[in-house]
Amino acid sequence: MNFLPIFLDLKQRSCAVIGGGEVASRKVTLLLEAGAQITVYAPTAGETIRRWAADGKVRHVAQEFRPELLDGCALVIAATDDKTVNRQVSDAAKARNIPVNVVDQPNLCTFIMPSIVDRSPVIVAVSTGGSSPVLARLIRARLETLIPAGYGRLAKLVVKFRDMVKQRFTNPTSRRQFWEEVLQGPVAELVYTGQDAAAEKALQQRIEAVDGSQVPVGEVYLVGGGPGDPDLLTFRALHLMQQADVVVYDRLVSPAVLNLIRRDAERIYAGKERDNHAIPQEDINHLLVRLAKEGKQVVRLKGGDPFIFGRGGEEIDTLAAEGIPFQVVPGITAAAGCAAYAGIPLTHRDYAQSVVFVTGHLQDGTVNLNWKALVQPGQTIVFYMGLHGIDTICRELIRHGMPSSTLAALVQQGTTRNQRVLTGDLKTLPSIVDKAHVKAPTLIIVGDVVELHGRLKWFEPIAEDQASSD
Repeated sequence: MNFLPIFLDLKQRSCAVIGGGEVASRKVTLLLEAGAQITVYAPTAGETIRRWAADGKVRHVAQEFRPELLDGCALVIAATDDKTVNRQVSDAAKARNIPVNVVDQPNLCTFIMPSIVDRSPVIVAVSTGGSSPVLARLIRARLETLIPAGYGRLAKLVVKFRDMVKQRFTNPTSRRQFWEEVLQGPVAELVYTGQDAAAEKALQQRIEAVDGSQVPVGEVYLVGGGPGDPDLLTFRALHLMQQADVVVYDRLVSPAVLNLIRRDAERIYAGKERDNHAIPQEDINHLLVRLAKEGKQVVRLKGGDPFIFGRGGEEIDTLAAEGIPFQVVPGITAAAGCAAYAGIPLTHRDYAQSVVFVTGHLQDGTVNLNWKALVQPGQTIVFYMGLHGIDTICRELIRHGMPSSTLAALVQQGTTRNQRVLTGDLKTLPSIVDKAHVKAPTLIIVGDVVELHGRLKWFEPIAEDQASSD
């Protein structure tokens, strides 16, 4: 983050606006809504500020800017059309450790004025760090359509009953789950339709009807985090990630996906690398059971899909044996996601009529596969976790009858902005891995469909590194 998003309490605090035109008046409007005491410094003022000054809403001082005018201010905004004056305001504010915003000059700012969705007391602020105010306004417009006008009244209802709920629910997890049910259920719907009195009565009855000391029943959600691009998450996955008490996540879950987890959820890393498991699989199974028995809503977040080389079956087998409720949320598996972003169709009427997914790393550390079944005409093979055994994979495929000239591709960190696609054939692929310093996570695609990559690639990562045998 270039700027830390915060909300300032400016009620009855002195704020200075330098400049008296219409741009300045827009900033004054926001400060007035925040309850600030505003002084506008400008030799001349526009009609709006003159009217506000006449009504006593702001104080207008008709003079040029001087640094000492900022003494005692809580916040400063420079909105003149003189770049020299704007820089002087910025320098003077920074010297006094006063937050300063200079309109359309983010390099002179210590804070940014966001686009605002106002559902007071609920406030949503959107900022692009000053890089594109128009984009921020477009995002705000989208949010305006998603956030009901009744959210503000709903928040006021919560405030009214918060202490009562806190006394009723001694268990924090129970309390949070109660509010989640209320804010997404019939009480909220009554507020949205303007039936505030009925909503208050329904909430009162809901509080009195529950046993607040009871520890809730926990549940485990096996969630597919997809191949890396957070836009590929399902709505269901995002919803559960935002409501989880605890998230147990794997190494292959991308940082961008992790950023979508509820901020105050506990995070437990259970990543696995070759010969380096943060938590052994059996311990992960029992960890999920223990967390659920504590009444927590647990998301087991896995890269790709939980049931494709994700050991999801092993985990829910333990949960089922212990009587723990669970759900499985599928995700886009790496083969589908990475191949699509590399422009390599896994099947194609002219190239491949079947596709097979294979793990290149067995539990005992070997690459002992049914090679004869893999070497079939018109078939695409996708190897997961095969980078360490790349020499064995290429050698055995050739030994069992696949031509050494069969095309193959390496897709490293597929679907992310760091994606690399390197193409070759079975003969050259191991040397490409060495020369290009390919690292996990990397998917290996073998088959004639790789020929289509050159024509169909569409995704442009930040830095694309292509190596080809052509």
